[in-house]
Amino acid sequence: MRTLFLLFLFFSFSSCEKNETNDILPDIDVNVTIDLNLPQYIDLQIPSGWAYTTGGIKGILVLNTGTGTPPYKAFDRACPNNDCSSAMIFDGSLKLKCPCDDSEYSIIDGSPQTTGNPHFAREYRVNVINATTLNITNF
Repeated sequence: MRTLFLLFLFFSFSSCEKNETNDILPDIDVNVTIDLNLPQYIDLQIPSGWAYTTGGIKGILVLNTGTGTPPYKAFDRACPNNDCSSAMIFDGSLKLKCPCDDSEYSIIDGSPQTTGNPHFAREYRVNVINATTLNITNF
């Protein structure tokens, strides 16, 4: 019985993995609702449209990819590789760029596009509530 208990404890603790892909960014709760009818988010109604919104660590970039379910992506604008005081910039290309070290990250999956950067841009979950409302969350 004792052996069974020890095996249970071992598997319980060994199955818990921490996501280390963004280990220098603080863990914070994100729960942002966006009304696509508001002027600042009107571009999100079309494929390839994007907008910045508040929330996350340094703000959030929201994109309409035009594909997938849902067709939206959301990334924190905090640079994942350093303690940069400026938010990452998106210029409509396929990359987010950190102004402190010029590192770049894919808007497809957040993967680093600059050699030597091990961390991904932090991506948040986008839920489509209805035709005009999105909810961005990390839980």
